[in-house]
Amino acid sequence: MPVKRLHPWIFSGAIKKKAKGLVEGDWVEVYSASQELLATGHYHDSSIAVRVLQFGQIEDKEQFWQQRIQNAVDYRRQLDIPNAITNCYRLIHAEGDGLPGLIVDVYNGVAVVQCHSIGMQRDTELIVKALQTVLGDQLKAIYSKSKATLPKIATTADSDGYLWQTAEPVVAIENDHQFFVDWESGQKTGFFLDQRDNRQLLAQYVAGKSVLNAFCYSGGFSVYALKAGARQVDSVDISARAMAWTDKNITLNGDFDNHNSITADVMQFLKTAHTYEIIVIDPPAFAKNIRKRHAAVQGYKRLNTLAMKKVAPGGLLFTFSCSQVVDRQLFEDTVTAAALEVGRSVRILHYVSQAPDHPVNLYHKESSYLKGLVLQMS
Repeated sequence: MPVKRLHPWIFSGAIKKKAKGLVEGDWVEVYSASQELLATGHYHDSSIAVRVLQFGQIEDKEQFWQQRIQNAVDYRRQLDIPNAITNCYRLIHAEGDGLPGLIVDVYNGVAVVQCHSIGMQRDTELIVKALQTVLGDQLKAIYSKSKATLPKIATTADSDGYLWQTAEPVVAIENDHQFFVDWESGQKTGFFLDQRDNRQLLAQYVAGKSVLNAFCYSGGFSVYALKAGARQVDSVDISARAMAWTDKNITLNGDFDNHNSITADVMQFLKTAHTYEIIVIDPPAFAKNIRKRHAAVQGYKRLNTLAMKKVAPGGLLFTFSCSQVVDRQLFEDTVTAAALEVGRSVRILHYVSQAPDHPVNLYHKESSYLKGLVLQMS
């Protein structure tokens, strides 16, 4: 029984009987056939019937929320996050912090809350109160960014908006790099905090090199490359808005005349591009569910094949997948298939993943969603 192995999802097929009148997001207690209390969580009328909040009983919801968020803060303090050169970080990473269905990112004191389940959406008031209590004066505002992430049947979130106080988009600092973050208009919560360590890793290799940052979004890898002394950086994204944010972030960090912003489809761009000494490909998720996994794998193979052809001999390819349904082994096998098609010798320099403020629950391997490889091409 997965719940006995501390997996935080209880599937509908494992439930023999449920109370009458349950509605989406209700708090429920789960009992074994012998009436042993197994877990407390949010009920959902879907294949994942219960998202477990605690293995056992929760007697006081307010106390539970305060303690769980305090635990998340304490864990980040162990990581020395935030600190003098980084004021943006993930505070709550769903199952990784024992709160399945909830994401909270903090940008210079503004907490952006993203609910992925109706249970979490219904607990919004408790979440807000706990954030205020635990973060105190460090908290400037709380914004809800859940409309796009809640199930379609949700009726409790007609629009995104501020839950407490208001704030203008901020300039957040990550490893002493500055980034304009617009949580209202941007993707996800406004920025991709999970790549922080991988951006820092890129900076170790780029001095004097030509760099392509594909699917650049707001230019995170580009900023790191330029500040670390890259000879030339080209940033490519199909979104004109993303390219505008990239230009803004480049300007925030210095006066660089060796950067090009290119609004284009990455696949088409790679077909005619010249070679680069370092290429970064960090695409959006190619598969949101298991039914689209095969198509996603084919997409990753085509993308990596094109990119590998454009890496100069001895150069590096930073390649990533954030598709949860494509696990690390499948992604590595797909990249291997691309390398075989290109016919080049390849070394793996690094296996990379999400930053540690996006913790992985040992009993829930699905929370390890970001996987990547740093490859040296012959």
